[in-house]
Amino acid sequence: MSRRAPVAALLAGAALLALGGCAQDLPASSGSAAPSSSPTLTGSITVDAAASLNRVLPALARSFEQEHPGTTVTFGFGGSSALAAAIVSGAPVDVFVAASTTTMRTVSDASLTAAEPVVVARNRLEIAVPKGNPGKVTGLRDFGDAAKTVVVCAKEVPCGVAATQVFALAGVTPRPDSYEPDVTSVLTKVAGDNADAGLVYATDVRSAGSTVEGIPFPEAGKAITDYPIAALKGSKNPALAAAWVDWVRAHESDLQAAGFLAAQ
Repeated sequence: MSRRAPVAALLAGAALLALGGCAQDLPASSGSAAPSSSPTLTGSITVDAAASLNRVLPALARSFEQEHPGTTVTFGFGGSSALAAAIVSGAPVDVFVAASTTTMRTVSDASLTAAEPVVVARNRLEIAVPKGNPGKVTGLRDFGDAAKTVVVCAKEVPCGVAATQVFALAGVTPRPDSYEPDVTSVLTKVAGDNADAGLVYATDVRSAGSTVEGIPFPEAGKAITDYPIAALKGSKNPALAAAWVDWVRAHESDLQAAGFLAAQ
């Protein structure tokens, strides 16, 4: 037997080992790797939101549900402070959208937000009067006229906080006939001709269409309201809650189309 044969065999074996080592260093081909995909969104979530969002958010939810068949977004609208208090008390809510960073802080300070709240829109107040302005309201000073029937939001809710700010800026002592729990209640009284004027957001005047008329005033620009959104830690469907927050953030232009100011 030739002495070269064992040497050749040894060299061949070494070459195979070397090739094996190189193969381990090469990345796996795309064909051999399992395709990655995000989990399919299913189920439902409950979103508590400021009353002034009661038109634009349901519209966004419809497009979201069409994009993600098998999902449902249910809303609870109201005064932000009351909603925040209910969440802190244990209300089963998946996402919160407040009309005030201060109100959102009530929830985040209780360690109930799953991520840092993000502002997605802003708003400003406007005077709403019934169609035709039968009370002849011209500005904020009419809210100090006891002869006129005027309504504003309760002082503890964001629209009430903003109202307090603009009255102070204008040097007006308001004489409201009622304090309402949210802007929807104020708008309802004005649209029903049960008040000469009410302070609501500009978006509420816009959404009311021809049932009311809006009167802008300069002080409104100094009392802008921010709208932060956050998914909550106690969500029963955290993946869907996070996806909904992302959807709203990606569609801020829809909020602006509804009359909201751009987030800053």
